[in-house]
Amino acid sequence: MLDSKELEQIREQKQHYDEQVEKSISKFPERSENFTTSGGIPLKRIYTPEDIQDENYAVSLAFPGTYPYTRGVQPTMYRGRFWTMRQYAGFATAEDSNKRYRYLLSQGTTGLSVAFDLPTQIGYDSDDPMAIGECGKVGVAIDSLADAEILFNEIPLNKVSTSMTINAPASILLSMYIAVAEKNGISMDKLSGTIQNDILKEYIARGTYIFPPKPSMRLITDIFDFCSRNIPKWNTISISGYHIREAGSTAIQEVAFTLADGIAYIEAAIKTGQDPNIFGKRLSFFFNSHNDFLEEIAKFRAARRLWAKIMKERFGVTDPKAQMLRFHTQTAGCTLTAQQAENNIVRVAMQTMAAVCGGTQSLHTNSLDEALALPTDKSVRIALRTQQIVAYESGITNVVDPFAGSYVIEKLTNEIEEAAVKYINKIDELGGMISAIEQGYPQKQIQDSAYDYQKSIESGERIIVGVNKFQIDEDLRERKLLKVDASVGQNQIKKLHAMKEARDNVAVKEKLSKVKEAAQGNENLMPAILDAVRVYATEGEICNVLRSVFGEYKENVVL
Repeated sequence: MLDSKELEQIREQKQHYDEQVEKSISKFPERSENFTTSGGIPLKRIYTPEDIQDENYAVSLAFPGTYPYTRGVQPTMYRGRFWTMRQYAGFATAEDSNKRYRYLLSQGTTGLSVAFDLPTQIGYDSDDPMAIGECGKVGVAIDSLADAEILFNEIPLNKVSTSMTINAPASILLSMYIAVAEKNGISMDKLSGTIQNDILKEYIARGTYIFPPKPSMRLITDIFDFCSRNIPKWNTISISGYHIREAGSTAIQEVAFTLADGIAYIEAAIKTGQDPNIFGKRLSFFFNSHNDFLEEIAKFRAARRLWAKIMKERFGVTDPKAQMLRFHTQTAGCTLTAQQAENNIVRVAMQTMAAVCGGTQSLHTNSLDEALALPTDKSVRIALRTQQIVAYESGITNVVDPFAGSYVIEKLTNEIEEAAVKYINKIDELGGMISAIEQGYPQKQIQDSAYDYQKSIESGERIIVGVNKFQIDEDLRERKLLKVDASVGQNQIKKLHAMKEARDNVAVKEKLSKVKEAAQGNENLMPAILDAVRVYATEGEICNVLRSVFGEYKENVVL
């Protein structure tokens, strides 16, 4: 980017600067001898044009909206429209969650994001013995179409984009969403939203799996195909690095393992005869926004550029929209502290700024009290207002990719991309991501990183304000927290049993047998699952049929 004469002048000036530094350090020692990002990338004292002298702007950066999309997927980004402000919410019953959704929409959210309870996430109805004590606790309990009808009551599904954090039973919950829309006169081609539908990261980091990898990948690619034909505006998967980071990975590992998962999904879909130029346009990603401001901005830019290269060079994708990495971001739940919970407002604000400066397409901001309980209406409103203040008051949305050209940002972007490629190459050597998971490779890497991070906190090397420094005495009992009443589970079971008595159980039995036939064969499972949902077959009933054919996954424990 600079000629040799200019670079030589910089080197001479840098030598003089270093001499000044030595004098300064003798009087005022630096805080550490080893500065790194939170992910362990060594940080120099300063960065200069010398650090990016080999950068070819036209090749590695280019302009927003053009390959390789380092600077953003849209030419004008937030000067055109803001990211989707999507607050993740769901608790207790469908009635309770519907009330929260309508409240959030009234306060300015521009998209819904559904949190399901644990039984729903792993394919159990609320009356299953496995669901005892968990109904409605970490999300909303959805057993059947009857619950989904209540959940989305009076919400215009043709106007609101909805994201659903559901994986193993994603086909069932998507079918419920389609069926609710149909009952309101909305055809599926008018729907827009996202299902997470990312089972590989469940095996790696999160644990809400049901079926083994092979049938799970079939369900996912069936969704790709069905949606490509019927729901063109629906994002068929949200390939998630968020949970990988929450499990303790570094920023580099988050990028590497997420994109490696993406590679596995594309390979699986291609094997079924699908065109990545078609289904690739509806792939989306989901990343964490952690505390290290500079590293996070660089991470988002590196992920976008690397994915564009993967799509073009590895898979021969020519459609620009299928080359783009579009992503949702959530601020880092693992950084929230129970101690001095108000400090979480500041953490979330920093993470929000990083996500926006990194070019996110949608964003959820965590609430201050989520280290203690599900958030209250007030804390959710503060979280949403954080996004709105950044959007309307900070000024950073008026310029596309505002940190581009920063020597440190460009250098970190390059370093994260290069290090992520090394991980991806290793996974290729192991036979791809599914084989790597079976061998425990990504799990072990994440466990080691999480252990190192925790050691750095316990040793005091890494300061967490209010936790290992600047502590105060406080009585957490004084906090007004949202509590899910124990009666929620009992009432949900009563509703479920009443629904089963009122439905046409002959039709349910017939449609479940069709699901089993489809699972035993090779046809796309989505039509059969949708038909079963329409007659009020429950999620647990459908999953049990699939379990009888596919079996259940048993975790490969890695120590």
